[in-house]
Amino acid sequence: MSTHPAAPLPHAPESPVVGPVRAPARPTPAAAAHSISAATAVLLALVGIGAMIHEPVLIPSLAASAALVHSAPALPLAQPRSVIAGHMIGALVGYGVLAGLGSSPWAAAVAGGLTLALTMAARTPHSPGCASSVIVVLQTPEADTFVPLLLGATVLLVLTGCLASRIRPGATRYPAYWW
Repeated sequence: MSTHPAAPLPHAPESPVVGPVRAPARPTPAAAAHSISAATAVLLALVGIGAMIHEPVLIPSLAASAALVHSAPALPLAQPRSVIAGHMIGALVGYGVLAGLGSSPWAAAVAGGLTLALTMAARTPHSPGCASSVIVVLQTPEADTFVPLLLGATVLLVLTGCLASRIRPGATRYPAYWW
């Protein structure tokens, strides 16, 4: 009987995780308050912008993006390339599916799946971007209004994430990387 440890199977990927996997530590009350207030402030700004231009700028997928940027700024899903490109890919896929399949829950499901595939291939995974494609298919917004507003909103989310991470001492710096 050999005392050497068994070699890993050639097809089994090695796990980068060392030790038990656990949920992240609970944020301090100050860190939680900072994240919540920053996310709420940017969402209120989006509502205000929408009210001024008489267009709905705050859409559910942007609220999800704000949550990622302000509560988990180190995650790949929260990085600027994923936030901005993820939503833009989602919008483009949504309009493509809308043109090809029309507006239906079935088409929206296809758009969500295609967006996930394309964002993964582009190394820009951002689950709220999948939601943006679904919104395009189901709500059929005018592209010449929706896309620029979505782009501007995602840039604003990224910029507020940068600012918020520099205001609070000891906060995780955002972004971890730009591109």
